[in-house]
Amino acid sequence: MSVDVRSTGFADAPDLRDLGRCVRCGYCLCECPTYLELGLETESPRGRLYLIRALTEGRVPASRELLTHLDLCVQCRACEPACPSGVPFGRIMEHGRALVLQQGESLPRSWRLRARLASLLLPHPGRLRLVARLLRLYQRFGLQRLVRSTHLLKPFPGHLYDMEQFLPPLPESVLVPAPITEPARSAGPPRRVALLSGCVTPILYPNLHEATVRVLARNGCQVLVPPEQTCCGALSVHAGDLETARRLARRNIDVFLALDVEAVLANAAGCGAALKEYGQLLKDDPDYAEKAAAFSALVKDISEFLVSLPFDPEMGRMDGRVTYQDSCHLAHAQGARVQPRAILQAIPGLELVEMAHPERCCGSGGVYNLTQPEMSWRLLKEKMRDVAHTKVSIVATANTGCMMQLEAGLRRYGPRGPNVAQVAHVVELLDEAYQRLDRYVESSQR
Repeated sequence: MSVDVRSTGFADAPDLRDLGRCVRCGYCLCECPTYLELGLETESPRGRLYLIRALTEGRVPASRELLTHLDLCVQCRACEPACPSGVPFGRIMEHGRALVLQQGESLPRSWRLRARLASLLLPHPGRLRLVARLLRLYQRFGLQRLVRSTHLLKPFPGHLYDMEQFLPPLPESVLVPAPITEPARSAGPPRRVALLSGCVTPILYPNLHEATVRVLARNGCQVLVPPEQTCCGALSVHAGDLETARRLARRNIDVFLALDVEAVLANAAGCGAALKEYGQLLKDDPDYAEKAAAFSALVKDISEFLVSLPFDPEMGRMDGRVTYQDSCHLAHAQGARVQPRAILQAIPGLELVEMAHPERCCGSGGVYNLTQPEMSWRLLKEKMRDVAHTKVSIVATANTGCMMQLEAGLRRYGPRGPNVAQVAHVVELLDEAYQRLDRYVESSQR
């Protein structure tokens, strides 16, 4: 049974004015990864907009068939910069999913998994650490090697086998970076900044946080990492659980605005995009609308901030070839394409080789590789073909989810041989260049 949402007063229903912006011109089609893979109108942005509008107007129910088309969207937002009418597709999809959750229909397994991860796991550091410890034991005692070599999980129902293949090697310990009160170098008063520690980065990529803090300190920054901060809420928003996202946003706004900093920095593109959109998320909250807008104005991706300083150009050489994979929520949601490349091009000896399609989604999509592993692998395979043609030794990106996805791609698809590529965050490469200079200076003074 379908219900006209306009008569129910559901505040989080998609805005018909947003939906009305689409003129069905088709400019979005050549940018949509799922449409490029499948060639189906229902798997394109304008096809999904039509379905969401029909759902919002009560002309169709939230059937499993309809949800399949919405669920296959990666939410990469590549369609947004391509749209001449300025359709806010990301916001529409988020509110469309909120509408589905509100209607309380029987949800597919992928929707339940996404909602559980977003609400029951990510905002709770203790639970995340417990899961990380169990997975670390799984890897350390050789169980993962046994499972993968024997394909033990293939007979199990669902996508358990594919999901396990995305699991990266886990570091020995979880690391939330300590605050830096005195910068390593500062020509004047230190610049006070805050760093979002996030949910997954301290567990999967603690070295990234260490590198970020070192780079900021080297460039005259006092870095604050408030322990009271919580999950950015990105996955809750993507899942349509806007109330959970708002609760997390209010917590972060209170914590970070109390610090009196000039910028709140994120080294994960998905988190940064979510933080920048707190103003939109809480625009109707009388107590937080103004504070949310002020907070969002402070948020910068780490590459944006470093380029604006500008950062210290004195570095050691890093001879090699690197290609850059645009993280969707940095390039499309935040519009930051030049800044990461500027950092890479500033590193002596490092040659930047562009892929044919650097802005095409790698298939990570937050937890998309867990909820839609088949399509995720298809998108990743195309990405790795693009990487292979560059013949580089390093694949750089700006998001932890993309790092995990690209590492899985290297394990499954190559390239092989002497030029086996490694995946690194842009800031990790900058940090390594700084450290190489320091080691050279230290050795020359002996």
